[in-house]
Amino acid sequence: MIRLKRRNTAWLTAMGLLIGFALLAAPISAAVQLSLIGAFAVAVIASMVELGPDRESLIDVLQRAPIRRRVTPQAREAAERAASSAGYFTRGLVMLDIGLIAMQTGMEGLAMRRTRNISKDDDGARPFVTLYVQPEEAERQAVIRFEIYNQLGEEQYVHEMKTYLREGELNILADHHLPLAGNRGIDGSGDWDLRVYIDGNLAGMHNLMLSPSVNERRRRLSGEEEYTSGLATKQRTSNNLKDMVIVDEVEQPEQTKLGDLLQQQQPSNRGGYSRNRK
Repeated sequence: MIRLKRRNTAWLTAMGLLIGFALLAAPISAAVQLSLIGAFAVAVIASMVELGPDRESLIDVLQRAPIRRRVTPQAREAAERAASSAGYFTRGLVMLDIGLIAMQTGMEGLAMRRTRNISKDDDGARPFVTLYVQPEEAERQAVIRFEIYNQLGEEQYVHEMKTYLREGELNILADHHLPLAGNRGIDGSGDWDLRVYIDGNLAGMHNLMLSPSVNERRRRLSGEEEYTSGLATKQRTSNNLKDMVIVDEVEQPEQTKLGDLLQQQQPSNRGGYSRNRK
């Protein structure tokens, strides 16, 4: 789709006057005349014609091409999903990456990994987004909002923070994490969604996968075996289902929380707020 723009008319008019004056005032060859006219035509096309659904000019496309080559597949997918859900993202901000940083405490200390597959064996997970800030959007504060929804569409995590936008690449990591290990408010497994808003505009929708912990899997397998064994016993001895004994998960020692590990490294919340459901 091609659309005509009306911006940049001032410098195009000045350029046209200079070329016209050069053509009229000085005796020049036909080849030079054609070159000047061709240069003016190219300038008009490059600055006034908009291409594609984003309504970007040819000059904008050429300037942003090196930046867009750095966009990860995850960010491209998240931006497309947001756009299909009536999301809006200004051209002055390019989303380069999006995802989760999962933390797990082990014998060797705290291990952190970038992933889209989390489980309740992890201590917690922190969402992040990487932006490329164009000059027209730089030197201002923006409100970044992270939301995480479970497989039932229920809100599990909300964190909103203010971030100062500086020109160039900007990594934004949420100040707080979503607790996973020992969080009784999180159950089951399935596809989750991470949504990122910038100044109230949906910028990206990132798909995640939650899996149960190893202990939960063992408990479920043990529960099935207990159910089968108990049913056979019940048929022989009693008709009361309450006689069945369900073996509960063995209480695990509490793992170190991310907030305790990073308390000395992370500053306090930069004017924002967070709500984590446990």
